[in-house]
Amino acid sequence: MQLKQKKIAGILSAATCTLLGGPTQAAENGWDVDSAVLFYAEDNNRIEAFEPVISATKDLGDDESLSMKLVVDSLTGASATGAVPSTMVQTFTRPSGKGTYTVDPNETPLDDTFKDTRVAFSMNWEKPVDRNNRRNLGFNVSREYDFTSISGNAQWQHDTNQKNTTWSYGINVELDDFDPVGGVPFPLTDPMSQQKGDSSDTRNIVDLIFGVTQVIDKTSLFQVNLSLSESDGYLTDPYKFVSVVDNTSGAPINQLFENRPDSRSRQSIYGKYKKSLANKDIFTASYRFMTDDWGIDSNTFDFTYRFRLKEGYFIEPHLRWYQQTEADFYRYFLRDGEPVPAEVSADYRLGEMDATTVGVKFGKQISDQHLWSVRLEQYLQSGDSSPSEAFGQLAQQDLYPDVEATIIQFNYSFQW
Repeated sequence: MQLKQKKIAGILSAATCTLLGGPTQAAENGWDVDSAVLFYAEDNNRIEAFEPVISATKDLGDDESLSMKLVVDSLTGASATGAVPSTMVQTFTRPSGKGTYTVDPNETPLDDTFKDTRVAFSMNWEKPVDRNNRRNLGFNVSREYDFTSISGNAQWQHDTNQKNTTWSYGINVELDDFDPVGGVPFPLTDPMSQQKGDSSDTRNIVDLIFGVTQVIDKTSLFQVNLSLSESDGYLTDPYKFVSVVDNTSGAPINQLFENRPDSRSRQSIYGKYKKSLANKDIFTASYRFMTDDWGIDSNTFDFTYRFRLKEGYFIEPHLRWYQQTEADFYRYFLRDGEPVPAEVSADYRLGEMDATTVGVKFGKQISDQHLWSVRLEQYLQSGDSSPSEAFGQLAQQDLYPDVEATIIQFNYSFQW
């Protein structure tokens, strides 16, 4: 389920950006191949993911290359619905409308039907236009049980300053189709009523990126990117609820399907510094700031330091810290009798949070054509579990439980 899968997209981003993040320098007259397997597991029997990936880049000669990537995701487990916990047993209708499931007292309501497989294929073609300009054209197709995505991208790179400065301009257009289990629910209606509308809905996304990469000296470089994104269409998660609670006790009375705005504008700026030291260790630091018209601002700091060891071995500690503010329409719950907002969500991915990823990568450069590595990381996401607006039985509940996860990644790269 694509919208549920978005839950871990940010969590895995630090791993996947190094996991075959894009076209690599192709082997001369051959294929440069990266293969990897990623395991992701949250504590308390929540989401688990298994993701094999293979990427290959073919040298076509004269600095022209063709890159392809295949990703297969398998996700299972239980996902938070947005409903609040209660001192009483709670019963929820499954997304299909067929059957129910119960949640024990004082437990976070989790949808145990979370299961999906995603297959995605992408291709990019890079070709020099002249000695100072290059173009890159690509497309991506992704298919899940209830979601289909097709996108195309184009990028132009221009070298100046004796090729020490590279300017880049790019655009990506994405067309998505949602086909939720049981149909698209009417927003702000009781899930028990199963009031569903159309069987599917759509979303369109346009991303623009402007960047510059500057070689500082023979051992260091700096990169800055500015990204603009516009999303329109169905941006609501059809599987998420908001609890309506009793004004005195705080006990949940019923649930409502959430409803988000049908458009979103995002802007972000990203900077990265990379330095190769005299002993051939490599230090990398990056920072990203994002803001949008939903009221969310976020900061991401990322650091790695690769220690070069003997006989081609290396070890690379990694630290990533993420912080965001909550969306304007984020609510832990609604009070019975109050006017229901036109837009509201209790999805904790839209709440105020901090997230830390700490890990280490160990590997060996066997030769110029072969490299293997293994990465182990621990992820922790936390928010305000006892907000000031909690009252009655809600004051004793954990309204934003921590999410802890373990990430293991195996990688093998070779030239063929």
